[in-house]
Amino acid sequence: MKEYASEGSPVRALDELTLDVAAGSFLALMGRSGCGKSTLLNLAGAMDFPSSGRVLLDGVATGGLDDAGLTRLRREKIGFVFQSFQLLQTLSVAENVELPLLLAGRAQARPRALELLEAVGLTEQAQRLPHQLSGGQMQRVAIARALVHSPVLLLADEPTGNLDTTTGDAILQLLKTVCRERQTTILMATHSMEAAAFADTIVRLRDGRVESMSGAPAGMASS
Repeated sequence: MKEYASEGSPVRALDELTLDVAAGSFLALMGRSGCGKSTLLNLAGAMDFPSSGRVLLDGVATGGLDDAGLTRLRREKIGFVFQSFQLLQTLSVAENVELPLLLAGRAQARPRALELLEAVGLTEQAQRLPHQLSGGQMQRVAIARALVHSPVLLLADEPTGNLDTTTGDAILQLLKTVCRERQTTILMATHSMEAAAFADTIVRLRDGRVESMSGAPAGMASS
């Protein structure tokens, strides 16, 4: 359960919600605004914590970690992809991708960044600045940055919300490939049924609870 204080009264964002996400699976969270999708992503990413109950990531209870442990967990096991890309405009594409490794004090940051840029098809754009890229290219950079430290969990919040349909489909296909080839677990929040169709499982939320779980409709997304 997750509650927030609002003008002195508690607002329950998630209510008696239990969700098991298998390693290497691709889940899409759907539901109306305010149903709890973003709250659930924040809990899964150890950016927030439940009012009661617990969140386990790779067998570790996030609520039992101190600040150093939480920082290490986020840097080593979780990747984030946002609708607004959140790239640093003064850094080159390669610098944006290698930044998480540099912050973690990891060696060989640049070769690893270039490896991920090659994986998302942006080798030739490595020295460009974000404003010199298209929206789809910027989201590919964001995905490369999220994967640079080989996370076990990738959280995507409306990753195609600012993209046209064709570009968005290409990004979703890239996420699906990442899930299959790298065995990265993906939890994606979306309002789009077309986007959700790329996932293995669609979880519908309503008023902070799981309303239903189902496999993605066959034939809506290419494999």
